[in-house]
This record gives sequence, C-alpha cells and structure tokens, in this order.
Amino acid sequence: MARLNANKFEVPTPVQAAAIPPALEGRDVLATAQTGTGKTLSFLIPIMEMLRKTEGRGAQALILLPTRELAMQVEAAFRVLRSSNGPTAAVVVGGLSEHTQLDAIRRGARLIVATPGRLEDFLKRKLVRLDQVKILVLDEVDRMLDMGFQPAIARIAGVLPKVRQTLCYSATLEGAVRDVARNYLKNPVRIEIGSVLKPAENVELRTFEVDHDKKQELLEHLLDAEQGSFLVFVRTKRGADRVARRLSSSGWSATQIHGDRSQAQRNQALKSFSEGRHRVLVATDVAARGIDVANVAHVINFDMPKQAEDFVHRVGRTGRASAKGVASTFAIPAERGDLRKIERTLAISMKRFRVRAADLRAA
Repeated sequence: MARLNANKFEVPTPVQAAAIPPALEGRDVLATAQTGTGKTLSFLIPIMEMLRKTEGRGAQALILLPTRELAMQVEAAFRVLRSSNGPTAAVVVGGLSEHTQLDAIRRGARLIVATPGRLEDFLKRKLVRLDQVKILVLDEVDRMLDMGFQPAIARIAGVLPKVRQTLCYSATLEGAVRDVARNYLKNPVRIEIGSVLKPAENVELRTFEVDHDKKQELLEHLLDAEQGSFLVFVRTKRGADRVARRLSSSGWSATQIHGDRSQAQRNQALKSFSEGRHRVLVATDVAARGIDVANVAHVINFDMPKQAEDFVHRVGRTGRASAKGVASTFAIPAERGDLRKIERTLAISMKRFRVRAADLRAA
C-alpha cells in the first residue's frame, strides 16, 4: 500500500476495481478493456499479493504478452510496486541479450514477463522451468493471436501446472479469443469495461480533409498551434523516416520507431519521447503495438488507418486514465468514404475541417 500511495495510485480505475477483488480470491478473470484503462495494475497487484504470501525460488507467476516494448513496460511497473528486498522479475523477449535474461532467471526471478516466441525457445532448450507457476496472465490476447502466437501459447500452457489461476485480457472477444478463454479459463469472472471497440470519451476527435502534398505543412501548423507531445502514425517505415526527417530539418525535435530500427534504437526513441526530450514520435502501427507513454497530448493519423480497430488502437494512446486528449485524422479527398466507414463502424462522429493551401499560408 505504501508503494501504491507513493506512486499516486490512490483511486482504482473501473477495470482495477472489478478485477482485483476476484483475482485476490483466486478466481480466473476474463476482461475486455481498452488500452489505457489501468489493466496492468489489475493483474500485478494480485501477483504481488500471491508472491508475498508464498515462499520459494523460481517462477511462480507468468505474464505472456505480444511485444518486447509491452513486456518491458510491465516489468518496469512491477519494479515500481516491489519493495527493495521484494521478489524479482525476469523479462524474456527476443531482440535483447539472452545472457541478461537467463541471469535473472538463474538468480531466482519469481515473475517471468515474456513474449511467447523467446519463452518457448528457452523451454525447448530446458533453460527455464514453469512447473511452479501459480498465476498465468494472458495480456492483449487478441494481438498475440493476430501475430500468430496461438500454437506457442498452447505449448507453453501445456507445461504449466493444471491447477493454477489464469487472468485473460483482450480488447475483443471474437473468434479465436473465445477459444483461448474456453481452453484456459475455469468459470471466470467476466469483466467488460466500456465498449471494446470505441475511442475513449475524453478524446476529442477531429478530421482534416487535406491534399496529400499538404499533410506535412498541416502537421507543422498543428505543432505550432497546440501544446504538448505528438504521436504521429504513418503507414510505412519509409514514410516514418521521411516525416521525422522533415520535422527535424524544420527545427522540431522528432524521432521515429518502426520495424527496421534495432531494439536499442526503439527503446531510445521511446525513452526520449516519454521523458520529453523529443516532442514528436513518428511510428508505424506494428512498432506502436504496446507503446504505453503517459501524457500524449495529441495523436495524429498522418496516414489513414486501414480499419476501425487500428483507429481505436492509435487513438487510445492519448486521453489515458482520465486525462483529456486530441486525435486528428488527415484524410485526402479520395478517402472520404473510408472515413465515413470508420465513423459508422465505431458509431462516432468527428469534427470536420477542410484545409486549403491558403489556410496554411495565412496561419
């Protein structure tokens, strides 16, 4: 409680209030909740309580999630909660030093936070034991399935004790997610926080109709006109580099993350953005999976998202917890129909602005 108070975690979010009590009782939990609802604490607190009450060395809790970035953020949240002599965690993910990860396991880490691919590799090589796991968390299940991890999850679950507690979190409960819930959960407490496919109420949604060759100018105009940090989504890796480069040459502090950047470069870009050293982070959808940066003031869909789910995922990066946020979508005239389709699917209506070159010059 002292650690929670010290970090200003005083009033639980709805998902925390709903999930923590049954989880503390040992019940399985199946929760659908949007990004930014505080779900990480809703499973870390029950894990901390279980570890506090049980003895032993080695992994007694396992969190599986889709990306390295998300794993590192969850482990960082765990460190915030633990006391100086409390249980330790090991991050098990691809793209980072295997030696460091194995060292943490050998030193008796009682929580493993892992992506399925690297953990399965360690299991095959008999480098990790999971026969003492009492709590399994499946976080962002829908994304793990989208990324093709279902067979790996099944093989990992197959080596865990049959008697255990499982907490499962997903943005949707469609198709394969239902199968996962059926296969791994026993009589779960069902929690549904808000609409699973809708942007948060506290995000102001705007759309700007703009010619393709005026998007960069419009972005810089908004940077001039508004305060705070900007997370800019583009469709391609090359586009991310181009937008960030142009911003930098115009004097804005910008950095980028995408699939062609090394893990070290991605970590550095995320760190400098979250610490405010770069005001703008330009990202592709794939690289942005699992980004959890507090206080993003403005999300820009520089390129239109392909589908409604991507729109919700991008927009969910701002307006987190109870903060206000703004999300602006740039649409070229030919994309009017795509824009209306997203609005219909999500039952939303965005404020519309039409941008002409003269407007930007006047501004």
